[in-house]
Amino acid sequence: MRGIGKRFPGVVALDRVDFTVRAGEIHALLGENGAGKSTLIKVLTGVYQPDAGAVTLAGMVIRPESPKAAELAGVSTVYQEVNLIPALSVAENLTLGRQPGRLGFINWREIRRHAREMLARLEIDIDVDAELGSLSVALQQMVAIARALDLKAKLLVLDEPTASLDEKEVTELFAVMRRLRGEGMGIVFVTHFLEQVYAVSDRITVLRNGALAGEFVTAELPRLSLVSKMLGREVHDVAGRVVDEVAPAPASATVLLATHGLARRGGIQPINLELWKGEVIGLAGLLGSGRTETARLLFGIDQADAGAINVRGEKVTMASPRDAIRLGLAFCSEDRKTEGILPNLSVRENLIFALQARRGAWRPLSLEEQTKLCEHYIAALHIKTADAETPIKNLSGGNQQKVILARWLATQPELIILDEPTRGIDIGARGEIEQLINKLRADGMAVLLISSEIEEIVRNSTRVVVLRERRKTGELTGADIETSKLMQAMAGGHTPHE
Repeated sequence: MRGIGKRFPGVVALDRVDFTVRAGEIHALLGENGAGKSTLIKVLTGVYQPDAGAVTLAGMVIRPESPKAAELAGVSTVYQEVNLIPALSVAENLTLGRQPGRLGFINWREIRRHAREMLARLEIDIDVDAELGSLSVALQQMVAIARALDLKAKLLVLDEPTASLDEKEVTELFAVMRRLRGEGMGIVFVTHFLEQVYAVSDRITVLRNGALAGEFVTAELPRLSLVSKMLGREVHDVAGRVVDEVAPAPASATVLLATHGLARRGGIQPINLELWKGEVIGLAGLLGSGRTETARLLFGIDQADAGAINVRGEKVTMASPRDAIRLGLAFCSEDRKTEGILPNLSVRENLIFALQARRGAWRPLSLEEQTKLCEHYIAALHIKTADAETPIKNLSGGNQQKVILARWLATQPELIILDEPTRGIDIGARGEIEQLINKLRADGMAVLLISSEIEEIVRNSTRVVVLRERRKTGELTGADIETSKLMQAMAGGHTPHE
């Protein structure tokens, strides 16, 4: 892929990106949110048409106008979510759309024979008559790979293939990938897990903000350098903590919430956390490290497979967000547009939403109470709006975020979980939200701060919990909370020349 450009209204998604995959190599494609990975893959696989540049496969220029055309050209893709039909058999899924037959009749014997042959290439021995949905996620993914390879693929794109697999299943997938590499196939491996990148890939291409940050031989790139390339800053180029230090929680502070071995398959490995009143706990890690997954478990959005949650020393059941709200928790999602605002409702209606839900249908807030509440928070948080009846969709991103914060503060929570609270807002609004975070801490609230901006974590946290590969790998406190040490903790491990 040479000079690939792709624009959307108001956004340059790809800016003259080059990407090269060689036959017989596993090539990792890395980058944080918004780096351009998905767009580049969609151009390669015919979902999007590039605005500039060209794609060459095995010496021939291709311009696939659909995923089907890309498959016919020799580019096959297996997505994180298996795109097959669970209610059909393995054999039916493997041959769907290209069943052998004659005169309108399907040759089932030939279908089963061909299905076994396709699976044998990957050294997989399963009943081809079994319903696909009865298999594990890992085996379903292997079936999807076998189907992709049946199209005489020259290039196999694996988009987050390990996201729902356990360690044993990942090992089995890597064995298949190495076998295909040995047959001369080129494999694009899109992932967020650095340990896996170093375990299986030959080369790495890093994208950042829609541009190429570099192509590297995996064995020659230290992990810390890789993290620096992904985040766009060198360790020695960034400052430590700002002068306006926030004091750590005193020894006498109360543990508000604690987890013991809390875990969810495909989400987070067993994690122990203690969240104290009067502190800002930063949750740091690269994309895919398990930050949001941890927050969703704490707030009852997802259910844990193992472990326990204690609130104020009592073991609790967090079966739903309703339980979390009742226990004094609040949660601001990273996805403001789809999980935060109700765009066609007013600022007032958005602001009183959580409090009214907590009170229940039988205890409605009067219009006078709603108005007083809105006036208080519009003034306290400096929300810029013509009035409380303005549709929230007409506000800037920063002011929408303040309304969501006000919504939860109105419930008077003891713990507020902030997932990327400053994403997509201007510098001025960002500063005001950070000041609010520190005021909440000073008022005795516990704040769990999730951010992909390292400096934001460093500026605002009294303690930092580091996640890597869906595991808690350490904590930083006091003077150790500074950018270079946090980047090193996030990168982890050692490689040649590090």
